[in-house]
Amino acid sequence: MKRRIVAAMLAGVMALGMLAGCGGSGKSDSDGGSSDKKSSDANIAVFYYTYSDTYIASVRTALDAKLDEMGVEYQDYDGNSNQTTQNEQIDTAIQTGATALIVNIVTSGSVDASSQIVEKAEAAGIPVIFFNRAVEDDKTEGDVLGSYDKCAFVGTDAPEAGHMQGEMIGNYVVEHFDEMDLNGDGKISYAMFMGQLGNAEAIYRTQFAVEDADKIITEAGKPALEYFDASNSDKYQVDQDGNWSATAANNYMTTNLSQYNEGSNNMIELVICNNDGMAEGAISALNDKGYNLGTGKDCKMIPVFGVDATDAAKQLIADGKMTATVKQDADGMAACIADLAKNAAGGKDLMDGTDSYNISDKVSNKIFIPYQEYSGK
Repeated sequence: MKRRIVAAMLAGVMALGMLAGCGGSGKSDSDGGSSDKKSSDANIAVFYYTYSDTYIASVRTALDAKLDEMGVEYQDYDGNSNQTTQNEQIDTAIQTGATALIVNIVTSGSVDASSQIVEKAEAAGIPVIFFNRAVEDDKTEGDVLGSYDKCAFVGTDAPEAGHMQGEMIGNYVVEHFDEMDLNGDGKISYAMFMGQLGNAEAIYRTQFAVEDADKIITEAGKPALEYFDASNSDKYQVDQDGNWSATAANNYMTTNLSQYNEGSNNMIELVICNNDGMAEGAISALNDKGYNLGTGKDCKMIPVFGVDATDAAKQLIADGKMTATVKQDADGMAACIADLAKNAAGGKDLMDGTDSYNISDKVSNKIFIPYQEYSGK
């Protein structure tokens, strides 16, 4: 945890009370009294499901910078992938005077977990901004976000990344089918690394990356993709810790390659990952076996696709070690969260001035940050 306080002001300016931020809105506090809030009065608590996630680390860096620019007091919390820990941190933040909560929930898609947090915020009369990780599933959409007027969500349209990844994979396979078919059996054998069971993003990426790719491939007259391990009916390998980690993918891929390789005439010919961290882990395992060593190297390239467009993934693509990814805009997400936080600090409605954003047509306080294809070209 760390606290950053931007207070670069002259004593004379402080005396005049001219702190950076929004002016009063005239809104009522939860106790019914009048309010003339300034962003300088804000004490914002920001909760991350884990600091170790590469994409989340990018959002944190960008959001810290935005909150610094706002000139507000804030504190970051590492949930360390434990919902109980995060709940306790939220209790502590409220007890110590937090005026707004920004929450990257640990238990993604759980109405029970997110409702508890909303109830805590409502009891304290403070806004709560969820981001990145879903707070409800398709069947309960709006139940949580519609339960409190000082609540909002900033994230992504979950299926979009899977559709984009599937399109990129399908087009790539059609164009490179013969060189990818290492054992000449007329099929492309793939591995799939899933970030977390029950996570909406992981579910849709796992589903549509293959479904959409297969549609393009079969329409081109080629056989659909074939999962490398016929005994695995799930057709994916999941990070059991739910951390979408490079380590999990590396361990799986290392084990896979001990049995599925060119020597056995059954090499994995395509790797699909739910995020770039897992792609990094898979590439590291491939490197150890002499694959994906980079542009100009005398080695074979196993196409690897990820999601996030982290700096590390961009470098791997530039080096010729990774094929492509789908950009999840960390800066854009942080900027949107900061806009809502500024509204909260100024006593405004959270969604004030958000018309330029892509807002869900089903839930009026749910904002989607668009994905983008990234192949380094």
